Amino acid sequence: MDDIEPPQNISSTKPSASVEGMVIAYGNLLVMALVPIFLGAFRSVKHHSLQKKRLEASATLTQKDIYIYPLIASGALFGIYIFFKIFSKAYINYLLTFYFFILGVSALTHLLSPTLERYYGIISNLLPLRKFDIILTEKIEGEHAKTKSLFALNFSTSDIITAALSSAIGVWYLMKKHWIANNIFAFAFAVNGVELLHLNSVLTGCTLLSGLFIYDVFWVFGTNVMVTVAKSFEAPIKLIFPSDLLENGLSASNFAMLGLGDIVIPGIFIALLLRFDNSLNRGRKTYFNATFFAYIAGLFLTIFVMHVFKHAQPALLYLVPACLGTPILIAAIKGDLKALFKYEDHPSEEQKEEGKTD
Repeated sequence: MDDIEPPQNISSTKPSASVEGMVIAYGNLLVMALVPIFLGAFRSVKHHSLQKKRLEASATLTQKDIYIYPLIASGALFGIYIFFKIFSKAYINYLLTFYFFILGVSALTHLLSPTLERYYGIISNLLPLRKFDIILTEKIEGEHAKTKSLFALNFSTSDIITAALSSAIGVWYLMKKHWIANNIFAFAFAVNGVELLHLNSVLTGCTLLSGLFIYDVFWVFGTNVMVTVAKSFEAPIKLIFPSDLLENGLSASNFAMLGLGDIVIPGIFIALLLRFDNSLNRGRKTYFNATFFAYIAGLFLTIFVMHVFKHAQPALLYLVPACLGTPILIAAIKGDLKALFKYEDHPSEEQKEEGKTD
């Protein structure tokens, strides 16, 4: 996970950020972190419901995945660090820029297309809504001739329009690397991450957050690897906002930053709690609301400590206790501990087989 960092400037003559500028920067980072979690959590409920209806598989993290995830993340982080030490930073970032251009356009299209389709009636007179299917099949000859489906792509006019708009933003990002273009793509990544990446149980979420708590603290406080990579990695994997916006306008360059990992990882756990709330059928979103506000408190504490000590902070150091402690405490008070840890909305393969046997 990336850490949250105080304003950084690539020039050697870094101006000191004004109090007003820092308040604006951190305030905007806070809002930009909260909106993807809120939107992504509710979109995850809809996505999960559609998957159940269509009997589709999902990108689900299980207990088996979680045990090695911090090790994989550590290996990837250290590998990138070594690459930056050995090879030219410029060449690596050229490759990353093109890679994240493709991913960013896809993520932004997925985010915007349903909204455009919902309100497509406004422009339907100019460009009627049409749906298209591209299907690749294989004809198998023989005694029992049959057709095997290899690939299917379904899209509509709204998808084409949003893809064109997303590509235009992508070209802007490629050409200018402007912080607004970076944030548009980073926002789309965060919402899609919370929506599409699901935890299969609360216990899995507790294990994941605990493991990444140790990972984040070690790589920020134990080494300079995390901070070095975060500053060198020119890709929309972090939200940034200038603290010198008042002085330099949109050309500002003194940035505070928050890594997407500090949004998506707690976010997928908070989204799971929203689905748990819905499963209780009590008409209230107690666990989601409480943990969402605990996340806000954790971010405030991260920013406060960073401001006091003038040093990058591992945000998960503060976010994990807040996001884990809050629902567990509420469940203990309300007598829901057993239901909380028993809840699974993505049963494992073993459980599916047991269900079939029963």
